[in-house]
Amino acid sequence: MTTTGEDHTEASAGPWWWARWRSAVLDGALALVSSVECATEGFPFAGAAGVPVPAGMLFGAVAGSVLLFRRRWPIAVVLVSIAITPAQMGFLMGLVGLYTLAASELPRRIIGALAGMSMVGMLIVTYVRAHQGMVRGDVALGDWFVPFVSITTSLGMTAPPVLLGLYVGARRRLMESLRERADSLERELQLLAERAEERAQWARNEERTRIAREMHDVVAHRVSLMVVHAAALQAVARKDPEKAVKNASLVGDMGRQALTELREMLGVLRAGDGSVRGAGYGSAPVQAVPLAAVGAAAAAAASRVAEEESEGPCLDDLDELVGQSAAAGMVVDLSVEGETRVYAAMVEQTAYRVVQEALTNVHKHAAGAKTRVRLAHRGAEIAMQVENGPPPEPGAASDARLPSGGNGLLGMKERVVGLGGVFVSGPTDAGGFRVSAVIPAGG
Repeated sequence: MTTTGEDHTEASAGPWWWARWRSAVLDGALALVSSVECATEGFPFAGAAGVPVPAGMLFGAVAGSVLLFRRRWPIAVVLVSIAITPAQMGFLMGLVGLYTLAASELPRRIIGALAGMSMVGMLIVTYVRAHQGMVRGDVALGDWFVPFVSITTSLGMTAPPVLLGLYVGARRRLMESLRERADSLERELQLLAERAEERAQWARNEERTRIAREMHDVVAHRVSLMVVHAAALQAVARKDPEKAVKNASLVGDMGRQALTELREMLGVLRAGDGSVRGAGYGSAPVQAVPLAAVGAAAAAAASRVAEEESEGPCLDDLDELVGQSAAAGMVVDLSVEGETRVYAAMVEQTAYRVVQEALTNVHKHAAGAKTRVRLAHRGAEIAMQVENGPPPEPGAASDARLPSGGNGLLGMKERVVGLGGVFVSGPTDAGGFRVSAVIPAGG
């Protein structure tokens, strides 16, 4: 990954206005060389100007040291170099100043104006010096030599540093833009990764809940009926009572064990960390069940149920469902209101599961209680209600000793709300329990 802008700034901090110590050392060295150069050139300047030599050299040294501030005030450096051009000083300062000016973030019109002033100043000074040399006889060439030397020198001292500075400045701005884009892209990727992790966690939780709900609906009702039948068998056995009671007790134990294991598995699936807080048989802890294995088992169970019930449970199977509960000893009555019609598969399956789980809860908690199942077909929705009275005898509800994990009502509510419906459950004033749900007809 690239270094962010904040980290880049902290890592490259230098003294005063310099971004790096290396830049400060470079500018200091350039200023020292420029001071020496200007001080050396100040010797002939002092003689030509009629000033003391130390004053001329000191003037040159001070003027040359201005190059130290080229990054902070590039315009001032160029103006000083233009000002001392008639004294034939500051050639290094002029070159470096123009380069720094062109590479800076200043507007192009300012860069062009100062570069033009520097070129004109160099052109005039060179022309005057060359013409004086021709007059004195130092140079014996044609009239073309003076303008040629003037133009060539002024262009050579101005164009290369300006062009190089423009190129370096454009490249620097491009690199900064690329760095900013890379930092922005890195932040976006980090945000996308965090969101993807959140979505993956949400999907895992949803899948756990879905598998838990499906396994509960597929297995719990039938196993509960098996336990109820086994308890009834124990009560009515007449022939070979000892063997009948033994076999019935074995069936009841197997059913209770299956429900207990199912409850533990549902706890694993609903746990956010994928582990079971309780213990298994004895003192050994229950190992976490892999989600993929549980999903495969749930899919296999659902597949077997689909083979037995064609395309899954529907409202036409309610008569058989109520008959199974009646065969187990429940006094149950089914009433249907409105015109029967076909709904979407998910709507019919959800309605069936709500009635199925409600009847299962009656077997668990109110064995022998009178139960009424109502189904109402309305214009834009389907409504169902399962209401039972209190058990006929205190303690009758616990005769079968059916374990309960507390996930049945939660699963019913999740199914109904998932289809945009309304689910309500709670005790009645008569001491029973009522489960009501309304599901939109379109699902």
